[in-house]
Amino acid sequence: MKTNFIFASESATGGHPDKLCDQISDAIVDRFLDQDPLAKVRAECAVSTAVLFLAARFASSAKVDVARVARKVIRKAGYEHEDFNSTTCSILTSLKELPRSDAPAADERDLSDEEIDRIHVKQQGTFFGYACGQTPSLMPLPITLAHKLAMQIDSVRVQKLIPYLAPDAKTQVGIEYRDRKPAGIYSLGIAVTQLAGPLQSQRQIAEDIRQAVIEPVFKDEPVRPDKETKIFINPEGVTMLGGPSVHSGLTGRKNAVDTYGEYSRYSGSALSGKDPMRIDRVGVYAARYAAKNVVAAHLADECEVQLTYSIGSSHPVSVQVDTFDTGKISETEIADLIKKHFDFRLAAIVREFDLRRLPGRMKGDFYRKLAVYGHVGRTDLDLPWEKTDKAAILEAR
Repeated sequence: MKTNFIFASESATGGHPDKLCDQISDAIVDRFLDQDPLAKVRAECAVSTAVLFLAARFASSAKVDVARVARKVIRKAGYEHEDFNSTTCSILTSLKELPRSDAPAADERDLSDEEIDRIHVKQQGTFFGYACGQTPSLMPLPITLAHKLAMQIDSVRVQKLIPYLAPDAKTQVGIEYRDRKPAGIYSLGIAVTQLAGPLQSQRQIAEDIRQAVIEPVFKDEPVRPDKETKIFINPEGVTMLGGPSVHSGLTGRKNAVDTYGEYSRYSGSALSGKDPMRIDRVGVYAARYAAKNVVAAHLADECEVQLTYSIGSSHPVSVQVDTFDTGKISETEIADLIKKHFDFRLAAIVREFDLRRLPGRMKGDFYRKLAVYGHVGRTDLDLPWEKTDKAAILEAR
């Protein structure tokens, strides 16, 4: 296991085309579940130049104008310029209403344990959850800081503190590790785009980003940039407008950004655009929940939980744990504790986190918020899989 190394993770603002597609897909899921918590829905989209293609399959009593939902997300993301905006963007849809019988009729809250056991997954795959002690949220530091920079860029743009900023931007943070602990900021990379108008100089943009973005983000951080930190702000020059006018977007293409910034493994399946009865979405949340509670219980400094499901199974066919040689007890013991105290059956996960009803409780806007700045490790949202309510049980053993 490496102990001294440099690791970098990236994030993106809500106006990045891939993140725009993720938000549209999840906004559609929100609208269906807000009206019909038992809805079955899958939504994906692609965007390029002035065209957005949206495909959705659903079985639900809800009535959702998916094109209208997409336009609201485009507008909220800040796209109001001539090349791409919510009014003139062409939206092509491919919609298929499934037979209502295909939608789960049972409310998992009313099911017995035997009935929960009879609800099988319809997707196969391996899903990962990870936690470590690098940050208060028990997330790796590089992705945490990359998300903070992206959030600050969006905030600065909305407040017009830097009036020329366009919605599309990316961030990257490289951390130097010594003895597998963060020791310094090795590099910072920020690429922003600007609105139509007088072209800003690279020097002006760098100065504005340092003052309005970098300095506020690192003001209270224990690990900060220093004179040795390599800072790259639009090193290739200034890009006008950016977004779909420049590069295409697709739902589910930013899985590393959605999870652990590649510091830990992650599934190849998209997280956005799926109702909660998809194990390839909620399995990731359940694995994170278990891993975070293991670290919070001080059973390990790092923990990766791996869940593997086969089609037709209700339980995972495999539960694996890797503590990267940081465990206070054996990985086998930790895995046994996880199996004892966490229920990884699909309907049990949905019931534990009340995943069908979160959009309704959040005024129809829950999953869309996950589609930018990460599905895990969030401190700005009250996510049920981020709770450490089982740490005491695990610690007591």
